[in-house]
Formats: sequence, structure tokens, C-alpha cells
Amino acid sequence: MRRRLWLLDMALVALVILAAVTLRQRWIEGRAREEALLKRTPPAAVPPALAPLAAHTPSTAAQYLQVAQQMIFSRDRNPDVILDPPAPATPKPWPQLPVAYGVINLGDGPTAILSEKPGAQHRGYRAGERVGEFKLEAMNNQEIVFEWEGKYVKKRFEELADRRPTIPENPAAEAPAAAPAQAVTQAEKGPGTMDMGNSTKACQPGDTTPPGTVQDGMRKVVTKTPFGDSCRWEPVK
Repeated sequence: MRRRLWLLDMALVALVILAAVTLRQRWIEGRAREEALLKRTPPAAVPPALAPLAAHTPSTAAQYLQVAQQMIFSRDRNPDVILDPPAPATPKPWPQLPVAYGVINLGDGPTAILSEKPGAQHRGYRAGERVGEFKLEAMNNQEIVFEWEGKYVKKRFEELADRRPTIPENPAAEAPAAAPAQAVTQAEKGPGTMDMGNSTKACQPGDTTPPGTVQDGMRKVVTKTPFGDSCRWEPVK
């Protein structure tokens, strides 16, 4: 029994010695590998090839124009100044309309007795003729249409009548000098010099000859109009 225990103890001792020797051998080999690894110099790495840099272009002042134009204190940073739109042009005022003294119709269309302004000489006008700045566009026995710079206005003859007082404020100061009786008689009678178209003459102011009177180959004709009596001298046929 003791012999077996002794043999077992000897085997255990031998096993311990073998393990110690094996462990030492491995430690020595590991130490050698470590020293060899530390002493080994790694090969130098070859750096990759780099593309050449682009040529540098010097900066110019024009490249900073946008920065210079942007206003720091502007809310929208917009250098463009927005101007207020121009005020609309004041429309040109209408000139004074002509003055109407009557309208006659001898069968070939109405003829208006007009003057450019109150007190100016009046005569007969037909459609298409110009009266001062206006063009007589159309008319009938009651109304008349004027054209001025592409605009049209229609008026009744009563609206264009001369409303000035017929009696002067100072008759003594404004009355003309008395003429000889023979001259006054000739001025108040007979056809006038104003041609109303179709060889028709206007009556002279203050003509007192009765209607139907024939003088110098002309017959006096008086017709009723919205403005009163319209007087004219027509050629005798």
C-alpha cells in the first residue's frame, strides 16, 4: 500500500516537473518572439500620388461688387431704389363750348348758327366743320354733338344759348355815336353779309323789314326756333 502511494507521489512530482519545464520553455519562446517582433523594422509605406493643385487666380475688386452693393442697414438688402410712381397727369380741362344762336333747316339738313365764344361773330355751320377747337360731329333740330381730342359732348341748343344781358350796364357810356339817319336805315334793312350756306344770308341786327320782303334778289324768311325767331334772307327762285 505504501509502495503504491509512493509511486503515485513520484508520478505527481514528475508531472509537476514536466509541467514546469514545459511552461518555462513556452515562456522562453514567447519572450523570444516578442523580442524579435520589437526588433523588426516595418517597411516604409509608399505615399499615394496626389493630383496637382489648380492654379490660383488672383481676386479682383469686381468679384466683390455684389457684397459692396448689398446695403447692411436695408431690411431686404436690395441696392435697387424703388421710386414712387409718377403722379397721374392732370386731365386737360375742356375749352369753352361754342355759343348757339339758332338752327335752321332748308331741306338739305340742319345748319347751326354758332360762334366760338360769346360776343364773337357767328355764322352757319354744318356737320363736319370746326368751330374753334371743336368739331361739329352731328346735330338735329334739338341737339348738337361736339368732338374735342377724341372726346364727345352732346348738348341741347338751349344749353348753348348766349345768356349775357342784352342791355348794357351803362348805356350812356357804351352806346355808339349816333350815325346819320340814312346810314342807320341802310344798316337795319336788307340782307346781311354773313353767308349761312346755300347762298343764304343772315339778317342784320335790328332788321325791321317784314317777313316776305324781297330786296336785291333775296326774300326775308322768319321761322320759329327754341331760341326765338330765326331770321334769314334766301335767294328768290
